[in-house]
Amino acid sequence: MKNTSVTFKEAKAKGRKLSMLTAYDYTTAKLVDEAGIDAILVGDSLGMVMLGYEDTLSVTMEDMIHHTAAVSRGAKNALLIADMPFMSYQTSVYDAVVNAGRLVKEGHAQAVKLEGGIEFCEHIQSIVRASIPVCGHIGLTPQSVNAFGGFRVQGKGEEAAQRILNEARALEEAGAFAVVLECVPAALAEKITKSIGIPTIGIGAGAGCDGQVLVYQDMLAMYSDMAPKFAKQYAQTGSQMKEAFAAYKKEVTEGAFPALEHTFKMDETIIDKLY
Repeated sequence: MKNTSVTFKEAKAKGRKLSMLTAYDYTTAKLVDEAGIDAILVGDSLGMVMLGYEDTLSVTMEDMIHHTAAVSRGAKNALLIADMPFMSYQTSVYDAVVNAGRLVKEGHAQAVKLEGGIEFCEHIQSIVRASIPVCGHIGLTPQSVNAFGGFRVQGKGEEAAQRILNEARALEEAGAFAVVLECVPAALAEKITKSIGIPTIGIGAGAGCDGQVLVYQDMLAMYSDMAPKFAKQYAQTGSQMKEAFAAYKKEVTEGAFPALEHTFKMDETIIDKLY
């Protein structure tokens, strides 16, 4: 069954937990989709895990459209959500709607995600009026890393926690169909989840959320530059890949690969006739 923004809301009403993973290319998207994951997020995290940037701020609309389009060809059942990159919506409501539209028209996304709270409610309302589902994102918002002074847990104090709760309520009122809660205390995330009618998707926000999202390189131990506390490693794919690459190099160097079974045959009498 194809997942949509509507089925996400229905899942919360039924108490069914939602699963989400990132993907940035066709091959990975196909594997994630075939595993039955509910949603694929083409995150601007691609700037760090695919393009080698230190943060997400350099990711462009063209980057997002390119990768989203590739993922769309592999995602048949998962809801496809694309991140709106830094400065694609902060500049104006008009820019927000136009760029959200590009992610849908050119990238074939089914929904977009944007970071920020109350200050972007007008943007969300306008995108939703254009018939584009919007997922919110509050707590630690990586595009604001410079304003936060780094990647820090958000909402530990009373004032900060109340602000995040208020933002979640405002995003629901603005028409968001779901909201990502990143790096907030588990107790706060659970309070938010019980206080709003749309699904909460946690990343570093505890088990009390309606669903969870992870960057797939983190959960497969492929991204060695950083190992977030909240990212459980379900496989050591990174080390397995390095071992395979090294084994390939060794066999090529020693002349063991390709072996006879990896080659194609012909009538070798033809070789004698060549000049």
